[in-house]
Amino acid sequence: MTLKRLVLGVQYDGTPWHGWQTQLSGNTVQDRLQQALFKFTQADITLHCAWWTDTGVHAIEQVVHFDTALDRPMSSWIRGLNTHLPSSIAVRWASIAKIDPQHEFHARFSARARTYHYLLYNNSIRSPLWNDKAGWVFRALDHDRMREAAQSLIGTHDFTAFRSADCQAKSPVKMMHEITLTRREDLIVIKLHANAFLHHMVRNIVGSLIYVGTGRQPVNWLAELIQQNNRHLAAPTFSPHGLYLAKIDYDPKWELPQSPAQSFAHY
Repeated sequence: MTLKRLVLGVQYDGTPWHGWQTQLSGNTVQDRLQQALFKFTQADITLHCAWWTDTGVHAIEQVVHFDTALDRPMSSWIRGLNTHLPSSIAVRWASIAKIDPQHEFHARFSARARTYHYLLYNNSIRSPLWNDKAGWVFRALDHDRMREAAQSLIGTHDFTAFRSADCQAKSPVKMMHEITLTRREDLIVIKLHANAFLHHMVRNIVGSLIYVGTGRQPVNWLAELIQQNNRHLAAPTFSPHGLYLAKIDYDPKWELPQSPAQSFAHY
């Protein structure tokens, strides 16, 4: 029996789920996707994802893999799994991992970089339409100040100041490739692209950028936080609801049918 490594692109609304990783409650994205796989294949299958997401965090494109001996068309995997999934989770694409004698594909360890988007709704009055889909800031935000402050995080740094106490990463040193801020009326999209992220790193950065945007802290504050390496000096962890895992970068040799990294800037 020959096993194949199947790779899936999964999108989900994280609002009703207790994050990605399986729990005894069974109320996680991984649990529901594995249940759908069992119904479709009648086999117990363990999924491996590119990156865990926390409670309330969404995914535009999470990447997962698993091994199977079943030989079915990719369209059958997509339709079959989606039949057994709730409306908040969907398989968007499926692909067989290409064979590389030197390196077996792994959703997490083959990843080169990751992109997150954080969506902020900035208005004095809350909007029911963006409830659980965007972080809300009722004080006026100066996005130009936020954009300037964010540039100090570009490059390779020790991100201890933005690291959760529960983070299990071996090193706090990460390479931030890009941070952009786009505003259209009441919506601000913060895009962060790095080789990897620490636990709560994006939400802690966003919280600190908000402090700069409201004038509570100066523009050079984030640069000082990077130098001080003290989590207690930075802003509190901001809401998970505006956070979206947007894109996982892989070597083109894997030929994955991924979508271009999407943005909310057109809203």
